[in-house]
Amino acid sequence: MTYDDVLETAKKMGLSCRVCPDCNGLACRGEVPGVGAKGSGKSFTNCVNFLKSIDINLDAVYESHGQDTSCRMFGRTWSMPVFGAPVGGAVLNYKCQTMDDGALVSAQLSGALQAGTVAFTPDAPMGGFFEASIRALKEAGGVGIPTIKPWKNEKVLEKLRLAEDAGAIAAAMDVDSAGLINLKIMGTPVDPKSPQDIREITAATALPFFIKGVMTARAALLCQDAGAEGIVVSSHGGRVLEDAPPTCSVLPELRAALGKDFKILVDGGIRSGADVFKALALGADGVLIGRPYTLAALAAGAEGVRLYFEKIRAELIDVMVMTGCGTLADITPDKVRLPK
Repeated sequence: MTYDDVLETAKKMGLSCRVCPDCNGLACRGEVPGVGAKGSGKSFTNCVNFLKSIDINLDAVYESHGQDTSCRMFGRTWSMPVFGAPVGGAVLNYKCQTMDDGALVSAQLSGALQAGTVAFTPDAPMGGFFEASIRALKEAGGVGIPTIKPWKNEKVLEKLRLAEDAGAIAAAMDVDSAGLINLKIMGTPVDPKSPQDIREITAATALPFFIKGVMTARAALLCQDAGAEGIVVSSHGGRVLEDAPPTCSVLPELRAALGKDFKILVDGGIRSGADVFKALALGADGVLIGRPYTLAALAAGAEGVRLYFEKIRAELIDVMVMTGCGTLADITPDKVRLPK
């Protein structure tokens, strides 16, 4: 099977995702619940278009010693700085008839591990959803990152204990889901988190804890001060705020504010190894990819996920070859050219 075969399978499944040649949010805009972004879809398309507007400086005059895409994150070494985003909704959002959310998470975790990387796993208000994710995590030997919704801290800590018992290597909270309409429709609204809330959570666990949904230097510094291991720069796939800026556009200011050692991940419109390269050059330590990798899981299970990640890694290597980059540390801001 090839990745093209995965896409052809997906096209025949009758999913709500149209399997567009360019996953840019145009065909599915306004479809929330669904796979689209809020309103006009501007926040989603902003991310895709911003990355497309960045050029990469070709530089093939150097002594090559090969390319190493490995990175250190969550206390382990991975084959690439590319991770699976916490995406669920196999039935609710994708209208899949062949796979439920438990099977989806299993495929995401297993496929990521086969490719030498790791997946964040989702949370949801439906009874048993998080527990199903935890069961899949246990089957994967704990190699995954449970991502908890911003419930009241008492409930967050209950779920955090489940993650710890499953042997999770890290945990996260997607505070950007505070505006997710799916949760409001189901009568299970969540709220933004205060610095004190975050401090209480990070103090209650030995797991590295990441805050997902950080888009300003102010919020990033508060998370850093509250004991977070790192942040994920994210606008929740454009599903919670129609006019959010491109996620990668805020990376330089966040890196400047947080310093070189604090971990910064980013998601939003990353669709190729070249996009990964651009995100790293702008200040990220790694990226999360959601919609395309989830589609691969729904269409072809763990094998589809593995093929997708291997495709992204091969593309990243190609760009590194043509820019004089032997390791990820060589991917510096001068390797890209921003639009004027």
